[in-house]
Amino acid sequence: MLQAPTAIPAFSDNYIWAVHDGSHCVVVDPGDPAPVEAWLAEQGLTLSALLITHHHPDHVGGVAALCRDRDIPVYGPARESIPEMDQPLRDGDRVRLAEPDLELEVIDVPGHTLGHIAFLAPLQGWLFCGDTLFAGGCGRLFEGTPEQMHHSLNRLSALPEQTLVFCAHEYTLANLTFAATVSPDDRAVNDRLARVRELREEQRITLPSTIGEERRTNPFLRAAEPQLREACQQHFGQRPDNPVEGFAALRRWKDSA
Repeated sequence: MLQAPTAIPAFSDNYIWAVHDGSHCVVVDPGDPAPVEAWLAEQGLTLSALLITHHHPDHVGGVAALCRDRDIPVYGPARESIPEMDQPLRDGDRVRLAEPDLELEVIDVPGHTLGHIAFLAPLQGWLFCGDTLFAGGCGRLFEGTPEQMHHSLNRLSALPEQTLVFCAHEYTLANLTFAATVSPDDRAVNDRLARVRELREEQRITLPSTIGEERRTNPFLRAAEPQLREACQQHFGQRPDNPVEGFAALRRWKDSA
């Protein structure tokens, strides 16, 4: 029976997501092989596939080692160079895994990197979005443009609100602290920030989020809202003319925070 995704902590704030059925396991973005191998051994699971969202080292650094003594497929973005990748994917592609039994849809979400993809498990309502959408935030624009990232976030925001968001970093507290700076009187943001502070004080994970929660409290999904554009005007002295400019202003603000 397919189990809910498990977070394998790595580095200082990465999460490597694993989905298994009690015997076989697929792993998303294994930046470090050691915690993955340790967890597989502890759980008595066989690694059957790797899913990669983008090429950054903290997401692909463990791929070669995990493939060394295994004959397993590596799925990743066709427009990026991924170690050991033998299953390049493009927008709209479908991945069907037999073990564990899991069907995935591929969504192009450029912005953080130019070839970044996300994996959606539509039957389970699971979204593995790498570094595009974070709980309360979004990824930095290392390669793409504000227009690309804004479009990518809109695509993810359009998913059903109950979709569970499995992003790749524990950035939620910092992201919501910024969100509260941008909209200090927003009750939904402040209530979520209080819950997240409690979780982090107990050293507990803040994920998964949901698309609905992100729509309500993530400023980067709300760039078209008048109150956020007004906040950008107060901060920068100039009101964004459209949602893309509003998103770009919020991203600049967060980058310098």
